[in-house]
Amino acid sequence: MEVMKAVEIEGRGRALVASQSLYGGQIILTDSPILLYSPYPLSSSSHPPYCSNCFTHLQTSSSSSSTSTSTLVSCPSCPFLCCSPDCLTHALSSSHSPWACSVLSLLRASLPLSLSHSDRQVQARFLVAAYNLAIVSPSHFQILLSLQGTALPSFDSDAPALLHSLISSLSPPPGVAGFSVELTAALLAKDKLNAFGLMEPPALALGGQRSVRAYGIYPKASFFNHDCLPNACRFDYVDTASHRNTDITIRVIHDVPEGREICLSYFPVNETYADRQKRLLEDYGFTCDCDRCRVEANWKDEDDDDEQEQEQEQDDEAQVMDEDQDEQMIGSENENKVVDGGGENDFPHAYFFLRYMCSRENCWGTLAPLPPSGSDSSPSTIMECNVCGNLKKAEEDFNSDEDMDD
Repeated sequence: MEVMKAVEIEGRGRALVASQSLYGGQIILTDSPILLYSPYPLSSSSHPPYCSNCFTHLQTSSSSSSTSTSTLVSCPSCPFLCCSPDCLTHALSSSHSPWACSVLSLLRASLPLSLSHSDRQVQARFLVAAYNLAIVSPSHFQILLSLQGTALPSFDSDAPALLHSLISSLSPPPGVAGFSVELTAALLAKDKLNAFGLMEPPALALGGQRSVRAYGIYPKASFFNHDCLPNACRFDYVDTASHRNTDITIRVIHDVPEGREICLSYFPVNETYADRQKRLLEDYGFTCDCDRCRVEANWKDEDDDDEQEQEQEQDDEAQVMDEDQDEQMIGSENENKVVDGGGENDFPHAYFFLRYMCSRENCWGTLAPLPPSGSDSSPSTIMECNVCGNLKKAEEDFNSDEDMDD
């Protein structure tokens, strides 16, 4: 039985809701990408340390990766490097078709001034991958076209014409119906709204910061809407799987009743109200009106009112009598209780941060219970961070911050 179903929710559009009661730690989706592309600029002077097709980490002299240097093989016509002959064979009939190989080589050989910015180069990579998908897998290309996204933000409005003209002049994709500036614009918009960043595993994070190893379009996972206090989160296990290295897994954070919408957070949950709203508007084209945002928006209004009241009180302070001052002090104490979030109604989501946000320094990941093992379907008491991979015992009173050795 499917654990989720797609529905239309007024004001939110297409969404996924639970079609049955879900429990914390339950895996509700494992999704494979229909398209992957590198986040590295085309002008990069060195090859990234991973397979260009499956994005498995490649062994170097200082690496302990299981991919042996003796198995590495390159495309006969370009620097496209794969972890094995089998991987290259697969790539030559899919992600690295003759057309993709040709146009990427041409782009690298003569990067125009219009592609001097690294973001434009990564957009060019996506378009090559998208039009290549239309050539090698028309059905997957139609899935890509069915995803949300029709227009780019105004600050990026010149990208479609520029990139379309460039690809047209170098090597137009053969047999792609409707190849046009409009189609290029639609594809870039769908990438903007739907691409997931496949992250480096924690063990390879430089300075504790995980970088993006690849961007991917995951057609089923793209249905999840955003919430600033999500009830599910994404895990990826790059370099740990013997196959399907780029799959992502969606796990429920806590119990979810039937009929409830299942949401992810599109970024770390620790960001401030103002930063979240700015990021959502610029990157996804909407403002958030979730429960948390409504509460924190009220905090902002109250803070503004408090500042005005304090200025007025300072102006009138010399004229206030002692007994009036006492009354103001009492009123001020009551106001502080609201502003500081002392009551449960003032900050009803504090529980989430105590239980479901990773406490490791500068991590800000989300914790979810491990999936049940074996025949035992009871929820696990071990929580896993989806950013640093840390395992932690779930404590009812939250007084323990005990980490577990992996």
